[in-house]
Amino acid sequence: MSDSISNSSSCLCGSVKITAAAINPKFTVCHCNSCRSWGGGPFFAVQCGSDVTIEGSEKVKTFDSSAWAERGFCVDCGTHLFYRLKKNGHYNMPLGFFPKLKNATMSMQYFSDLKPDYYCFSNQTKEMTEAEILAYFASEM
Repeated sequence: MSDSISNSSSCLCGSVKITAAAINPKFTVCHCNSCRSWGGGPFFAVQCGSDVTIEGSEKVKTFDSSAWAERGFCVDCGTHLFYRLKKNGHYNMPLGFFPKLKNATMSMQYFSDLKPDYYCFSNQTKEMTEAEILAYFASEM
């Protein structure tokens, strides 16, 4: 992640503070049913690796959302904190957590075949379908 930067953020109520040592400004967008149900729309995520510090971790609740990942949120205010891969502990966090992130660029759309017709993005990105994602994570299930 040569283009990565360091940054911190917190949930809406301030109970949980997260510091990521490295944030990749090439963000992804996920159109899966879980992400859209979780946040009411696609999940815009930045990859933060595993070097993440969470203060107030007693206020973090996790949910096993798939065979390969879990989602975390603040139990006090409900802020979506992360999507974490179980195998390597890598965090994906909401892009909106880091408003000062420079050079943010959408690089990939996941579950592109599940994207509903009522929204679209004008920029061209790489895309992975549901079948491609499931094949990629097959070893994790």
